[in-house]
Amino acid sequence: MSGSSRLLDTTGSAASIAPEFLVTPDMLDAVSPSGDRGGMVLGSGMQGEPLTISALRPSATRIVLVGGLYLARQVALRAMAVGAWVVVATGRPGAWQMLQKAAGEGQQLVQIRRLSPVELPRPSEDAPLLVVHDGGPTPQELFPPRTPWQTTVYVLPYMHPQAGATANAADLVLLQRLPVGQAQLAARIWRLPPPMVQQLTSLADDQVVALGRNLWKPLRLVTTAKEQQILGPVRRGD
Repeated sequence: MSGSSRLLDTTGSAASIAPEFLVTPDMLDAVSPSGDRGGMVLGSGMQGEPLTISALRPSATRIVLVGGLYLARQVALRAMAVGAWVVVATGRPGAWQMLQKAAGEGQQLVQIRRLSPVELPRPSEDAPLLVVHDGGPTPQELFPPRTPWQTTVYVLPYMHPQAGATANAADLVLLQRLPVGQAQLAARIWRLPPPMVQQLTSLADDQVVALGRNLWKPLRLVTTAKEQQILGPVRRGD
């Protein structure tokens, strides 16, 4: 795994400061507030402390989400709220239409594309880019992050033996509850000890494990009332 715990911040260090953006009041009302000193609040720790993910940063970034659409759409929604362009490459465009509705009529923050290479917007500090690759459990490298301020999120509905290369190349992995067989596969990919494997099989629907280099952090998803109107209740699976 190429990443580190710097992607997940509980202290709001100066190194994770994000640029400022102007967004519509409706979008701000729809999502949780951004984290201390920038970033996106992903959830809370087991003691209730806010946990911030620095998903949009001045280096090419890969994030793997293993679970369902809820978590992926929540990450995309919060990226929109801090001014990111969002490009979704998917074979099920209907599942992502809610993001375009959330952005507001006439807004161009969200593009929904087929699973084929296309020219992407050029990211910058003022306009970072989040590419969501929703292409099944063994995604192809259609949109690898190559430039600063581009983050590619790979949405894996479940662990697959052929997804090991994608998983190991990630800077951050977010894991929802896994069945025993998939948890054992995760153990082989990341060399997890038995207590961590057991924890993966017993997570609640609103719990996630953040995994990275020197990082194993269980957390609880935090969802506002406005987000629930857009995304529905917190859940695992599609």
